[in-house]
Amino acid sequence: MEKVAVIILNWNGQALMERYLPSVLSRTQLPGAEVIVADNGSTDNSVAWLQQQYPDLRLVLQDRNYGFAEGYNRAVEAVEAEYVVLLNSDIEVAEDWLAPLVAYMDAHPEVAACQPKILSDRHRNCFEHAGAAGGFIDRLGYPFCRGRIQSLVEEDRGQYDTPIDIFWATGACLMIRREDYLQAGGLDADFFAHMEEIDLCWRLRLAGRRLVCLPQSHVFHLGGGTLNVQNPRKTFLNFRNNLLMLYKNLPAERLRSVMWQRWVLDMVAALFFLLKGETKNFAAVFKARRAYRQMKPLMQPKRAEIQQRACQHRIPEIYPGISTLDFFLKGKKTFNQLSFK
Repeated sequence: MEKVAVIILNWNGQALMERYLPSVLSRTQLPGAEVIVADNGSTDNSVAWLQQQYPDLRLVLQDRNYGFAEGYNRAVEAVEAEYVVLLNSDIEVAEDWLAPLVAYMDAHPEVAACQPKILSDRHRNCFEHAGAAGGFIDRLGYPFCRGRIQSLVEEDRGQYDTPIDIFWATGACLMIRREDYLQAGGLDADFFAHMEEIDLCWRLRLAGRRLVCLPQSHVFHLGGGTLNVQNPRKTFLNFRNNLLMLYKNLPAERLRSVMWQRWVLDMVAALFFLLKGETKNFAAVFKARRAYRQMKPLMQPKRAEIQQRACQHRIPEIYPGISTLDFFLKGKKTFNQLSFK
């Protein structure tokens, strides 16, 4: 069994493979580490190109596009390793990026997963939106990061270079014990893409497992390689999946209150889209809420299982305030301005 399987999920991403795969292969030289590309039924020339350029590279070929969540589930099941790293195809890794992650996980068996510091490939002195220096969530389910709140991304000045327990680790570069991944049920395939790693991490935290950001390791993420931030499909998936995640993981005593407050704030978000002339994103919010109501019965067995297994403990990485209101109304623009007490 390998020590680490670094799995890159590819779908019609030959251009990204050409740009980013060389750094991963040349800088992932840790003994017992293997780089694997799981192809999600690409219809471009990705597979042929990989086979020609890297004949020794292990490929896991899937018969169709299963999305991010199920695509990775199938890939993780197909490998044998103590740790798996879910690595986006638009990531450039730094030298010796993997060793600090493995060393920390080896020394801390209570930690289920970790992530490096995620910097922007476009602006390398800044954090990247999807992950930054570790993910958190507020009491209404809005995710944010140490280094990024809403769309405001901070410059990396070393202010977040200490390891820290986090609520969620980004799926852009997520190292997780394969046993924890499988026991938690993996990523929720019904999400297809977006928020699925936060949902998985919430389940891990409910089970009492720790998650950590280790800034001693860093990578550079392009971001938006599949869907850019203004894409209505992305808006739909983010709103729908966030509601699904809340329904599955919130305790019964908080569920009704949170969902009512989220309805109000979703309507506010839709209004902002409309005022900005983003009519397709405006419609995507309502489509997302309708899809959530349709999928809710399918989520009931998952919710029951999660709540049955959940340890009764406070999760300190959940921000007790509402990050969106603190950002827009109180001017709290950075992570260090938030109080978790």
